[in-house]
Amino acid sequence: RKKSKQQQYKERVQIRIKEIYDKSKEIYGSPKITHILRQEGYKISQKTVSNYMREMGIKACYIKPWTKTTISKDFSTNLKNILKRDFNPKGPDAAWCTDITYIWTYTEGFVYLTSIMDLYSRKIIAWVLTKDMTAQSVLEVIKTAKQRRNIQKPLVIHSDRGIQFTSKEYRELTEKMKRSYSKKGTPWDNACIESFHALIKREWLNRYKIWDYQQAKRLIFEYIETFYNTIRIHGHCDYLSPDEYEKEYYANQIKQLNLN
Repeated sequence: RKKSKQQQYKERVQIRIKEIYDKSKEIYGSPKITHILRQEGYKISQKTVSNYMREMGIKACYIKPWTKTTISKDFSTNLKNILKRDFNPKGPDAAWCTDITYIWTYTEGFVYLTSIMDLYSRKIIAWVLTKDMTAQSVLEVIKTAKQRRNIQKPLVIHSDRGIQFTSKEYRELTEKMKRSYSKKGTPWDNACIESFHALIKREWLNRYKIWDYQQAKRLIFEYIETFYNTIRIHGHCDYLSPDEYEKEYYANQIKQLNLN
């Protein structure tokens, strides 16, 4: 049977798509190829081009850029691990830890959760969700934590060696704190916050198809503020919630003062 005009047209377009794709070093996807085809007089939608490319087994060859997230070796020698995996301070606001984790959304790609945990109670005292990993997101969460806790004495704040935590702005904002850093390639030095980020995904976020930033933010707020900090019992906290564990600590402090 002779090919229909529609089939002949489709094959002709697919040949041209392949030519454009090859000429672009396999970089162009359907949006750019559609634009070129339209410039050449083809009346075609991006969806059709995308379907043709899928049938042909070709797609834009995109390699995620490697981003430097650790500072240089020369400077890293000055970063000390003050915490030394002592994850059990004797009271609140003696040691905090912070980290960033990736959360996938279907329409906006990765968004980034930066959290700060008080190691005494494992409470998440501040968090921020951002669409990028700039140092600004870290600064916002530090500011929030300082405002909420109203700290009066120096404390240890522990993080990895990412550029967000070694930036000039971060150092200025934590000037009165004792900055502690994990050893290079040693995530166990920051195990508590790493564990929390795995927990929120395993217990909560992985249940949902997260479409965008706003949905991710709502889900994170619901988990941290209305469940994890306030309700969820924790083995480390003698099976109290982080909030209850801290309240018990302060109640005991008042009792001790009254006895004295």
